[in-house]
Amino acid sequence: METKQWGKAILYGLITIFVMALATSLVFSLLLKFTDLTESSITWVLLGLSILALFIGGFVAGGNGKEKGWLIGGITALLFSLIILLFKFLGHGEIFTMEELMYHGGFLLVAMLGGIFGVNVSSSRAAK
Repeated sequence: METKQWGKAILYGLITIFVMALATSLVFSLLLKFTDLTESSITWVLLGLSILALFIGGFVAGGNGKEKGWLIGGITALLFSLIILLFKFLGHGEIFTMEELMYHGGFLLVAMLGGIFGVNVSSSRAAK
């Protein structure tokens, strides 16, 4: 596979993740502002939606890459984590806590799984 095609697939996966994160952030910020919800009451919902976003981003990346979905999904998750780390470090002067490292490790596994499913779905569609 060409590096250009991998880069394109990973970029589509990252764009998918960040668009979903942006939409989720907008919805929940409005809910927090205009309802009685608190941040602590939606923590698990946000974690679930984050996992879903990484799975779908890995799925999109794997589907566009058409092979080695685990690798493409993994690279997508690693680049996502690197971008988040850069924002956190450059914006706040902090690095990941142990809890955040575990979250991002889980994101890596979920995106790899999404990439595997993405390759398999795209190859089964191509076979028809």
